[in-house]
Amino acid sequence: MNSQPRRNISTNTPWETRFGYSRVVVAGGMVFVAGTVAADHTGRIHAPGNAAAQARYIYEKIGRALEQAGASLRDVVRVRVYLTNIADIEAVGQVHHEFFADVRPVNTTLAVAALAAPECLLEIEVDAVLPLAPL
Repeated sequence: MNSQPRRNISTNTPWETRFGYSRVVVAGGMVFVAGTVAADHTGRIHAPGNAAAQARYIYEKIGRALEQAGASLRDVVRVRVYLTNIADIEAVGQVHHEFFADVRPVNTTLAVAALAAPECLLEIEVDAVLPLAPL
């Protein structure tokens, strides 16, 4: 049994406060990152109309969130990608490859009707395993 308490990490986005959730939850040696869109801390959407640029922005944002939890993109074991247009799968997949070619986490990509804001072309969530502390 893991003796470390659950830890919630917020990035103070408007949605986190309004809807009552955390960007990251650390529990049981795992790091769970909530669905993340290409929005900055004010809610402004980055690169409307460009799925690849949004994916890159999201993976960088997720990387920063993982660092706050004591992990990194190298610790990711599962990725879920939600696309509003399945035609963007190639462009988004290439960006995924840039970040995870050597890590190769499991991945599920789904087409969805809509996301939190109409300018959001995709949303990504990840699960990671905390690295073991050296003995």
